[in-house]
Amino acid sequence: MRLVLFDVDGTLVDSQATIHECMCRTFAAFGRAGPSPAAVRAIIGLSLDHAIERLLGGWHRDIASMTALYKRHWLAIQDEAAFAVAFFPGMRELLATLSQREELALGMVTGKSRRGIEAIISAHGLERTFLTARTADDCPSKPHPAMVLECCAETGIEPASTVVIGDTGFDMEMARAAGARPLGVGWGYHPREALAAAGAERVAETADDILAFLASLEVGRPSDA
Repeated sequence: MRLVLFDVDGTLVDSQATIHECMCRTFAAFGRAGPSPAAVRAIIGLSLDHAIERLLGGWHRDIASMTALYKRHWLAIQDEAAFAVAFFPGMRELLATLSQREELALGMVTGKSRRGIEAIISAHGLERTFLTARTADDCPSKPHPAMVLECCAETGIEPASTVVIGDTGFDMEMARAAGARPLGVGWGYHPREALAAAGAERVAETADDILAFLASLEVGRPSDA
């Protein structure tokens, strides 16, 4: 049995514009200039309070209040058509394919809130797709390995038999720290070079590349570096 853990933002869904808009609205409410799209891309994957702290350049007494306001903006923006979150090409179909395989268990490891992933699961009919999930509400922020280790403990699958799929260096570092296999994706928010430097065994360019990587593990072929 193998456990396959997916990051969400930048891996399964393209939420960059929504995250940036929510950050800008939050910063404006506190009299601050909104962060650039590039700055927001760099923090996607971290838990929200850690992300805001990085954007502020360090700890600030407003972080807790900004985190709470961001969450309210996120809920409100879901009803705005301009910021609808969509799956990256092939990823919704990939989940459908993998969820039918008896030798695989699927999970989520994400810096989103529990409410955030429940909204995605409900909106896209994924209630039976994921056996386990850990969010920013449950564990320390990536790259701490707790999300991976708790999913492994819940499913009874060892980290050595687990693949973590993500688009950021935080995902790759988390996988390495937990003793899992890190697989990067090239369509997300961190460049390929950052994924490789953080320990990615391979960087997939398409959903089919993820299938090929998983197949190579099952037949014992070494993955490409």
